[in-house]
Amino acid sequence: MFQANLVPMIPRIEKKSFGTTQAGEPVHQFTLTNATGASATLIDYGATLTRLLVPDKNKQMGDVVLGFDDLRSYEDQSPYFGATVGRVANRIAHGLFAVDERRYAVPVNNGPHHLHGGFKGYDKRIWAADTAMAEGPSVRFTLLDPDGTEGYPGNVRVTVIFSLTHDNALKIQYFATTDKPTPINLTNHAYFNLKDGGQSDVLGHILQAHADFYTPADADLIPIGKIATVSGTPFDFTQPKSIGKDLQATDGPPKGYDHNLVLRSHGGSLSPAVTAYEPATGRRLEVWTTEPGVQLYTGNFLNGSIKGRNNSVYQQYHAFCVEAQHYPDSINHPKFPETVLHPGTVYRQITEYRFFVGEK
Repeated sequence: MFQANLVPMIPRIEKKSFGTTQAGEPVHQFTLTNATGASATLIDYGATLTRLLVPDKNKQMGDVVLGFDDLRSYEDQSPYFGATVGRVANRIAHGLFAVDERRYAVPVNNGPHHLHGGFKGYDKRIWAADTAMAEGPSVRFTLLDPDGTEGYPGNVRVTVIFSLTHDNALKIQYFATTDKPTPINLTNHAYFNLKDGGQSDVLGHILQAHADFYTPADADLIPIGKIATVSGTPFDFTQPKSIGKDLQATDGPPKGYDHNLVLRSHGGSLSPAVTAYEPATGRRLEVWTTEPGVQLYTGNFLNGSIKGRNNSVYQQYHAFCVEAQHYPDSINHPKFPETVLHPGTVYRQITEYRFFVGEK
């Protein structure tokens, strides 16, 4: 950690090499620093957030996301740390779906199901990148996802813009177009730990969600098609409670949260979704989104086999994710919000991670 700046800084963007992929592709790193000294670091491999420094109650800057210092770790062992995931985030049951009565099969890479775009989803592609001073220092990533890639129909053009605003919000804007009807569901997979960036667990973080319902899932985390009340379940975060309070009452193995919460806003307008507060540092994160749901995940599958930044060993529950998105397997559930993008229309999403100091 280092002392936050008390004197306003000149916002800046720094670009440098982040190595070369095993396929010989150069990768670049972009560090966005705002007027307060907060910073976000991203790479064009997977349009990935690798580091996020924000102040605590003592004006000390600290990293609040899990990640690596080297490219090879992102290629070989990253469980989507900070990545932009698509074409369809989350799960598609058995890798099968239909669009306009035509059946499609996409790779199964999570047991018998499809997860986060397949074996080479957006998290494993090199994106084109350019920078600007917009709402703060910003980097824009663009990608052409060709027709048939990972089994999906249509040539899809995707743009994702990350902006670090001067009031310490990381704003992510997503846009996509297609020339054939296709499902699309984009999100960012940042793993948060507001205390120490992943050196200890997050069970003491206090969480509140603007969600009165959730989508129950089977043992493979595929929704069963129902929308159920959170009342009387471990998924009730309508009032602030620690992440660890009811975690052992969840289904398993492994125990933990990996479930879609149905937001009160139902998507469309930028609305509050989840607030997380870490008492020791005083850091508070507010997640706002235009999406109808968030996948709350508590790092259940981290098991100590991954060593990240500063030689941190990432154990189970050392992070939580709030993945703003449409519901899992929506393409196979007509009653869930629509995920099919049609030619002539534009997919749009905004999600903001807003950082503050103090419980309220």
